[in-house]
Amino acid sequence: MNLSLNIFSSIPCWLIPLLVGAICAILGYLLGKLSSSGNTNTVDLDVYKNRISKLETDLAACQSSKASVSRSSGAGNTVSSFAAGAATSAAVKTEVAASAAPVRQSKPVEVVPPKSTFDAVAAKAVFGKKIKEDDLTVVEGIGPKIKELFHNHEVTTWAALASCSVEKCQEVLKSGGKRFEMHKPGTWPRQADLAAKGLWKELNDWQDQLDGGK
Repeated sequence: MNLSLNIFSSIPCWLIPLLVGAICAILGYLLGKLSSSGNTNTVDLDVYKNRISKLETDLAACQSSKASVSRSSGAGNTVSSFAAGAATSAAVKTEVAASAAPVRQSKPVEVVPPKSTFDAVAAKAVFGKKIKEDDLTVVEGIGPKIKELFHNHEVTTWAALASCSVEKCQEVLKSGGKRFEMHKPGTWPRQADLAAKGLWKELNDWQDQLDGGK
């Protein structure tokens, strides 16, 4: 008897309703025949009734277990969804806070101009007169008018004149008209370079050899 009940209890839940239906059908058929039998069949009828009761109990337990699993799964999904939503909200808040944070602007780098190496005393000792820094007329061949032409072309220092090509000097002269085109600026950038470097002795000696800066 116990062996039979153990066998039924091991049947999968989804088969229990089918077995209950099949057994009920069989019992309905048998009841009709057993009703005409004597007390000898009473024990067998009780056995079948007990089996049916056991199957119904197992079916109810199976359905209850399935419902419990479904509720647990739903609760787990709800917790997971809540956690994901909380993480997304935290990420959005972090991004907003980062975008709202003030941006520190770096201080501009201050460009310190190089110190002048002009030595007025040394220049005067060589030329025998006071020399002004970046006075383009120190260059042999450049007078006040030509100096003004170069200033009009943003050439205002010895270093700037030293960086000019001879062709550039010629363009500056042409801008002043025909009377300036006769001048020959071939040595002017080199003279300006010596003046910018403070090489007054070399400049003076070279100018002694030049003819009007040519």
